[in-house]
Amino acid sequence: MTVEPILTARGLVKRYGRVTALDNADFDLYPGEILAVIGDNGAGKSSLIKAISGAVTPDEGVITLEGRQVHFRSPMEAREAGIETVYQNLALSPALSIADNMFLGREIRKKGPLGSMFRMLDRPAMEKLARNKLSELGLMTIQNINQAVETLSGGQRQGVAVARAAAFGSKVIIMDEPTAALGVKESRKVLELILDVRARGLPIVLISHNMPHVFEVADRIHIHRLGRRLTVINPKEYTMSDAVAFMTGAKAVPTEPVAA
Repeated sequence: MTVEPILTARGLVKRYGRVTALDNADFDLYPGEILAVIGDNGAGKSSLIKAISGAVTPDEGVITLEGRQVHFRSPMEAREAGIETVYQNLALSPALSIADNMFLGREIRKKGPLGSMFRMLDRPAMEKLARNKLSELGLMTIQNINQAVETLSGGQRQGVAVARAAAFGSKVIIMDEPTAALGVKESRKVLELILDVRARGLPIVLISHNMPHVFEVADRIHIHRLGRRLTVINPKEYTMSDAVAFMTGAKAVPTEPVAA
């Protein structure tokens, strides 16, 4: 592959006391691809994603974005650099409305002095954009865009979080178990959104335990084991059983990672 990765990590180490969550972990995401990250519970997948998205600071290692070394000290810095993440716990504020959650930290101000001097929010604009993004997901079973997130079902909350990432991710979107709380129909809509975002050229990192979903949409599969990248496989070359056997240690890994 001659194309350079858009996002890389080399030698990431993260320790929590005597526990090593990341043990010289490597990572590569190429432009326009869907990279699935799989691994057993405790393998270090979440720590890897948190390091890349600025939620935790690695003790060692280097992260580069578009060939430039980056040092994210917070998720906000990663967001400003164009990396948008949907965490497994969704990171929503239950007491705020759907529209407020969509624009949390990047609210739209009114034009002119009302916005610049008095900091007034342009709520009609935020509500319109929020409704449009949710409609793109096909998750608009919500009648009132101003209702509190705490009144939504688990699937509806997931839809808000996924729509927010799709709306604002400019370089990379990271999704941690995006279909875990969804029903069959809503899961299908999220998978369609993932494919649609990829079609527009935006790369996606998909962390998931759902093997059928992974093999349906992923271009490459990063297998994480014992705190590091074990191998990368092409889903067209291997089966779901092979992937599970690799990540559990029941089967020897390929001698060389398979490129996309």
